[in-house]
Amino acid sequence: MLVEEIMNTDVVTLPSTAKIADALQLLQQHRIRHIIIVNEHNQIEGIVSDRDVRDASPSSFIKDADHSELENEIQTIMSTPVITIHPLDFVEEIAQIFYDEEFACLPVVRNNQLAGTVTEKDMLYTLIQLTGTHVQSSHIEVKVPHRPGILPEVAAIFGELKVNIVSVLIYPFKNDPNYKILVFRIQTMNPLPVIQKLRETEYELMWPNNIAEPKL
Repeated sequence: MLVEEIMNTDVVTLPSTAKIADALQLLQQHRIRHIIIVNEHNQIEGIVSDRDVRDASPSSFIKDADHSELENEIQTIMSTPVITIHPLDFVEEIAQIFYDEEFACLPVVRNNQLAGTVTEKDMLYTLIQLTGTHVQSSHIEVKVPHRPGILPEVAAIFGELKVNIVSVLIYPFKNDPNYKILVFRIQTMNPLPVIQKLRETEYELMWPNNIAEPKL
């Protein structure tokens, strides 16, 4: 999945000469957490978070607090330079940037101009879509040998039973390089026939593992 498929193109921006008070107003008005600072050519100069603005604002608990700080230009508190991503970057790869840098928002740049943004919330929603949890489905985990061709072998079982696969994930089995876990989401609310068929194979069913085999 590409960044351009999940990015927000309706981006709230401000020039670097805008006041901190302007940023505060926009954050509250649009219920957002970041504002991208751009120049007259829509090129990124910085980024400001709601935390930056809060830190520059007087405490609401102090009576007759000095609000003059809010009249300062936004460039006095913005973060720069800004790490950016491209619309054709893979979502799976930019997830590493969010994790490593602990960012909550990444601007998207095309031809040296702001094209959109991707936030933590966008990434979480994308994870929901990639894993298929937004669709009514059943969750099955199978432990299999780590060898070529194993995925189509297991997937063929679902095909035999005419069960549609919504999503597939693969991850290592603990610290054992000889095995891996295949996670299937299948579009059926009655996974018992699939479970029974999997138990008849050489593969170990990891989930669900608390459903008893049918009595003969």
